[in-house]
Amino acid sequence: MKLRDLGEFNFINRISKAIKLSSHVVKGIGDDAAVLKYTKDKYLLFTTDILLEGKHFYKGSSAGLVGKKALSSNISDIVAMGGIPKFAVISIGLPGSMNLKYADELYKGIRKVADKFSVDLVGGDTVGSNKIIINIALIGEVEIKNLALRSKAKKEDAIFVTGDIGGSIKLKHLNFTPRLKEARYLVKNFKINSMIDVSDGLLADLAHILEESDKGAVIYEKTIPVSNDAIDFNSAMRDGEDFELIFTLPKKQADRLEDIWPFETRLSRIGRICSGRKGFYLIRKNGKSEKIKSAGFTHF
Repeated sequence: MKLRDLGEFNFINRISKAIKLSSHVVKGIGDDAAVLKYTKDKYLLFTTDILLEGKHFYKGSSAGLVGKKALSSNISDIVAMGGIPKFAVISIGLPGSMNLKYADELYKGIRKVADKFSVDLVGGDTVGSNKIIINIALIGEVEIKNLALRSKAKKEDAIFVTGDIGGSIKLKHLNFTPRLKEARYLVKNFKINSMIDVSDGLLADLAHILEESDKGAVIYEKTIPVSNDAIDFNSAMRDGEDFELIFTLPKKQADRLEDIWPFETRLSRIGRICSGRKGFYLIRKNGKSEKIKSAGFTHF
C-alpha cells in the first residue's frame, strides 16, 4: 500500500496508535496542539508546522509573506486551543544559490509576526536544501479553565465561524492574521465547548470536531460567510488555509455572543451540533437537505 492509498489522516491515526504517552501529557496527537501539564492553573501548549516550497507556497512568492505565514500558522494552532503563543524555534532549509536579500526578507517576515504577538524566537537550525523548507515549533500556554479542545462539542451547540471562508487562491493563505484577540475573548467570557482553526477547509476541520466529539452537524448554506475572492461555494468549503476559527458553544449563550461581539472581524452562526446522526447535513438556500462529505485538503 502507498501513502496516497492510505491517506493523510489514516496515516496519522496509524502513527498515534503506536505511541505511548506519560502522565505528563493531557492531550497528544489529535488536536491543534499537544497539551502538557505545567502549573496548578496552566497547561503548556506545543505545536509545529512545516512549509514546503511548491506545496504551501510557490517559487517567487513574497519572501516576507512566506515568513509571515510560517509563524502565523503555528500561532493559529495555539489560538485554536484558547492559548497564548510564547516561544518558537525555527528550522529552515535554503538553497545555497538563494539571493541573500530574499533570505533576509523571509526572516524579517517571521520577526514582524513574532513582534506583533510577543513571541520570543529562541533558536533553531539551518541546512542547505534544493527547495525552501521552513519548520517552526511553538510553545504556548493556556489557563486550565480556558483550554479549548476539538472533542467537547455538545448536542445543540451552536456552530460559529470567524471571518470569511475561501479566497486562498488570491493569496489569503499567505497574508492572514491569527485570531488571538477573538479567541481569548471567547474562552474568557463564554463556555467554548470545542474549537479548531480552518487549515484543511471548513468541511474537513468541522469534521475533526465531529469525529473527536462523536457528534453530527447541520449547517446552513445561507449563513456560511463565503469570501468574495472564492471561486464558488464548493471551493470555499474545501480549499482550506483560511485560518479562521470554527467553534461551538451552548445554544443559550449564542444569542448573547452575537449581541455583544466587540470585534470588526465577521462572526457567523452557521449551524448546530446534533447527536445520533453522524456527518454533515447541509441545508441549501432552497430549503432542501443533503448529506455531504467532509472533503478538504490532504497531503497524500
